[in-house]
Amino acid sequence: MLIVGNTNIKGRGIFAQKRFLKGELIERAPVIVIPAEEVKLLDQTVLGNYYYDWEDKAAAIAFGLVSLINHSYYPNTYYVKKFAEREVEYIAYQDIEVGEEMTANYNGSPDDKSPIWFDVIDELSLTQLKN
Repeated sequence: MLIVGNTNIKGRGIFAQKRFLKGELIERAPVIVIPAEEVKLLDQTVLGNYYYDWEDKAAAIAFGLVSLINHSYYPNTYYVKKFAEREVEYIAYQDIEVGEEMTANYNGSPDDKSPIWFDVIDELSLTQLKN
């Protein structure tokens, strides 16, 4: 259903191999929970860019392709943290066509435009800058 590919400007990304309808479950990924006292160590590694904030100040690393979904302030997916199940679910925020890159807002809410820890450049923002 999902495949790793290259984006025009962000490097590697995840793309749809089938059409997803708004509200459809894309993937349910198990996570490994990193205890709160180890998160500072995690931040010193490349994995510091790939974890989810979890309950009780812990962190979680998702297994599966969803861990490679790129950020966008105009996402086509959103995620739900399932603490008791130790899973993250990705759900289509809008209809997604075959070949379309999957994106999520790393702030957690699809509509949250708060700054994140890196400079955000995506195709939509580049188009807006040109106009």
